[in-house]
Amino acid sequence: MVKVGIIGGAGYTGGEAIRILLNHPDVELKFVHSNSNAGNRLSDVHIDLLGETDMRFTDQLDWNVDVVFLCVGHGDARKFLEANPIPESVRVIDLSQDFRLAATSSIGNRQFIYGLPELNREKIRKAHNIANPGCFATCLQLGMLPLAAAGLLNGEVQVTAVTGSTGAGQKLAPTSHFSQRVDNLSVYKAFEHQHLKEIGESIRSLMPSFDHAINFIPYRGDFARGIIASIYIDCALDEAAVRKIYEDFYADAALTFVSDRNIYLKQVVNTAKCVVYVEKHGNKLLVMSAIDNLLKGASGQAVQNMNLMFGLEERAGLHLKPSAF
Repeated sequence: MVKVGIIGGAGYTGGEAIRILLNHPDVELKFVHSNSNAGNRLSDVHIDLLGETDMRFTDQLDWNVDVVFLCVGHGDARKFLEANPIPESVRVIDLSQDFRLAATSSIGNRQFIYGLPELNREKIRKAHNIANPGCFATCLQLGMLPLAAAGLLNGEVQVTAVTGSTGAGQKLAPTSHFSQRVDNLSVYKAFEHQHLKEIGESIRSLMPSFDHAINFIPYRGDFARGIIASIYIDCALDEAAVRKIYEDFYADAALTFVSDRNIYLKQVVNTAKCVVYVEKHGNKLLVMSAIDNLLKGASGQAVQNMNLMFGLEERAGLHLKPSAF
């Protein structure tokens, strides 16, 4: 059994990690750390866990574990590791953005591997520390990486994507209140989203010559969870040839699937999978990509990485939901 601790268990990603790990067949969840909720039951914060566990949050750190999940805010993971040196024997999976870029991927003796399994599966198997990708970054990369690997990103890339309100985290802000989000759409961080940097690094790892703009327009959606993205570029290949490229690229992927028909968000919400779809319109190639931002975009992917690191079945604990229709 893999012994696991969670740091920052009161937020959305911490809650998702708890739900998965409590039911993981090869995991013993040893502790869930939260300074603000120490002593409270997990179900006092994540009320859907009532009847699932009697565990309580703790403000104590127990390094008698094999791996810790850092489910803390951006900037806080590095601060936590600086203030709380973890024994080198304990592996770390960080869900913040602190170690995703090559220039910031280390702290002390810890070197972090970028944890997108469809890109770095073999490196993840050997890794001691993982930088879990961002949610938008995961969705967009899984839509674009097959094209990069085939050398087909030869011009500017146009991207529009909509994310649910949980992507903004649990802390309230004017743009995350129900009355603001419901029956509403808004653009934010147009052309400047922070995930573009990690997307660019991954694309260039497969296509070093890529030097074009990724024109990304993110939308805040009026739903709780999920991301759906539309990506289009100029492409001379026919639809069948492009679909073959995608099917070959994801032939061994455990949780990314190529659809033969147009996709929709409910296919992936409450699952740890990504679904992609391609179609041609004249010289334009349209790629659709969809994930659950809290699962494949965060905690589900973190568990997928843990499974790879410890030689477990890649989809262990990541069971797909029953049909909602």
